[in-house]
Amino acid sequence: MIIVTGGAGFIGSNLVAGLQDRGACNIVISDTFGTGDKWRNVSKREIRDIVCPERLPEYIEKHRSEIRAVFHLGAISSTTEKDADLIIETNFTLSRELFRQCAEYGIRFIYASSAATYGDGCEGFKDNFSPEYLARLRPLNPYGWSKHLFDRRLARIAAEGGEPMPPQWAGLKFFNVYGPNEYHKGDQMSVICKLYPQVAAGAAARLFKSARAELEDGGQVRDFVYVEDCVSVMLWLLDHPEVSGLFNVGTGQGRSFNDLARAVFEAMDRPPKISYIDMPNELRARYQDFTQADIGRLRDAGYDRPFTSLEEGVRQSVQDYFSQPDPYR
Repeated sequence: MIIVTGGAGFIGSNLVAGLQDRGACNIVISDTFGTGDKWRNVSKREIRDIVCPERLPEYIEKHRSEIRAVFHLGAISSTTEKDADLIIETNFTLSRELFRQCAEYGIRFIYASSAATYGDGCEGFKDNFSPEYLARLRPLNPYGWSKHLFDRRLARIAAEGGEPMPPQWAGLKFFNVYGPNEYHKGDQMSVICKLYPQVAAGAAARLFKSARAELEDGGQVRDFVYVEDCVSVMLWLLDHPEVSGLFNVGTGQGRSFNDLARAVFEAMDRPPKISYIDMPNELRARYQDFTQADIGRLRDAGYDRPFTSLEEGVRQSVQDYFSQPDPYR
């Protein structure tokens, strides 16, 4: 049995698809669905059980001898959520309990962290999980802080002991992930998912103006990583139980939002047309102008597969999913 928390979400549902593509048939999803279309993300999948997050520790206790691994991808992932108590209960307290259970019962534990832990990037984006380096990072929002809090706790346990560890544990600092099955996320969708309907309607792609005089509008840089590559890394970890630690998951190559917009137009065989809008004031103080993953530790651990280029990932997203009558993976 494999448990995927957040299994109906964006990255989680793509992981479930990847697991089933390789023959897994005992997959348990822990998630909430609400009243929207989030269920469509897993409507093509065969699921053993669906467990609400509040009951997951009880479920693990009951089935502990059957569970091979827990992929903990569920979280409050909104970078604009302001209820810090809710974020900590979901992103830190529950994560600590799942980690404790996996350590006690000998279950492998792979979880989602985030590039938001790096804050404004003044300390770089080093693939380094030493407690000393992590202590210097300053996330810009409660979401990034909650993920950072959990990273720091596990790094301290790994460095000094004092608590049992799962037989394998890995934290994945996902950078700017894009691809199919994020339609339910609303304003938290990736930029490519937001741009596609604008371009499909014949409008200009709207990007934020730069808040810095030395940076051109649309010149803000992100490490955009195709969700299929994130799934590939997670499946590789499943195949390599000897690998543990905290790893960046990005391409290692930052690209501008202008590059991203042009790739969308190219994938739709249309000439580029880009307009720029003012960045909301509430975002300016928390905005990252540059991210680029250092993936040295992941490569040193043995992951040698190439990452999908921005142009190819956008082409697949647009042509294989977004533009199709059934856009779900």
